[in-house]
Amino acid sequence: MPVFKYIVRDEGGKQIKGTMEADNQDAVATELEGRNYAVTSIYRIRQKSKLESYLARFKKLKLPVRNTFSRQLVTLINAGLPLISSLDAIRRQTDSNLLKQAISDIIKDIQGGASFSESLRKHPDCFDQLYVGMVEAGEEGGILEVTLERLADLGEHEHKVRSDIKKATRYPMLVVCALALGFTILVIFVLPRYAKIYSRFKTQLPLPTRILILINHLIVNYWYVIILVIAGLIFGFFRFINTIKGRRIWDNIKIKIPVLGDLFLKLSMSRFTKITAALMATGIPILRLLDLAIPSIGNKVIEEAVTDIKKGVAEGKNMAEPMKANPLFPPIVSQMVAIGEETGKLDELLFKVSDYYDSETDYIIDNLTSLIEPFLLLILGSGVLFIALSIFLPMWNLMSLFKR
Repeated sequence: MPVFKYIVRDEGGKQIKGTMEADNQDAVATELEGRNYAVTSIYRIRQKSKLESYLARFKKLKLPVRNTFSRQLVTLINAGLPLISSLDAIRRQTDSNLLKQAISDIIKDIQGGASFSESLRKHPDCFDQLYVGMVEAGEEGGILEVTLERLADLGEHEHKVRSDIKKATRYPMLVVCALALGFTILVIFVLPRYAKIYSRFKTQLPLPTRILILINHLIVNYWYVIILVIAGLIFGFFRFINTIKGRRIWDNIKIKIPVLGDLFLKLSMSRFTKITAALMATGIPILRLLDLAIPSIGNKVIEEAVTDIKKGVAEGKNMAEPMKANPLFPPIVSQMVAIGEETGKLDELLFKVSDYYDSETDYIIDNLTSLIEPFLLLILGSGVLFIALSIFLPMWNLMSLFKR
């Protein structure tokens, strides 16, 4: 059914905008006039194509936009504005069409009697399970403002870490891309000229040169096959890691990569402890908060370790006991959790554990470039050595042939 957007004014002269499904504009006008609205304008909204609808499934709200939403919402609520008025104010000023539409739907659901968390749950492209769960806990405990504040803090910390990692890896990525570009130019444009000179002499070319000539032949004559193979490998890789087994294998590999593996592990641990502490501070039962925290960890291996902790807690054990039995958790972490459980201040100790992991990740990120440099120099040196040998070895062979 066609969708129409309308602008009307109520009996007090206030302008109201909205959308409505109807057979035609006249049906929309009749419906609005029946609600005692004065119609200003009605126009049909272009329906999305099948391709646009399919691509919309992969569209997610950017983390900074969601952080801004959380921060603005808690500020407006603390200022004394009702929830619906706060949401409407954010909707009118946001530049994100995805968030604007989500807020419009949320306002309608709340006006229809739904809770704020129930309305958020209908928009997984904007608000994940953790976000909805914390809002639900905040509503039940009457501390929605505190919960939104913690969500904003968590989101801003996550965004800062991502930005720092991008900044630290920018230089190594540029070096690797420059090397790949130089290698491609050499193979496609420079090597063929040398190959023509070498082909005039009846002498076997060195192995590095033969490899480069073979690569040149494949790129020039079978470039479309190479593109298809690369696309197939990429598709197969993402298809594989989207399976449970594939995700576990890939996440296990990630935490074992030199330098970066330690960073991935500590980031996941920091996220888990920070989220668990924030959830615990809102009064959520331990088993429920572990259910909410597990999907937000982002690493299947660590998720399985936390699942074991949950099973232990369900059996009546403390959190520290399963932690001690798992090598992923350092002794200092399990000891601090044990102390927190004994003193009844587990949420405070978990925040301390999170701070510990944050300091570790900050150190790795700050020194990431220098830590990667040895591997980068090895790759760069190996590439330059291979290219030099492939170009100059034939020249040396020809010079020795001329001396005879």
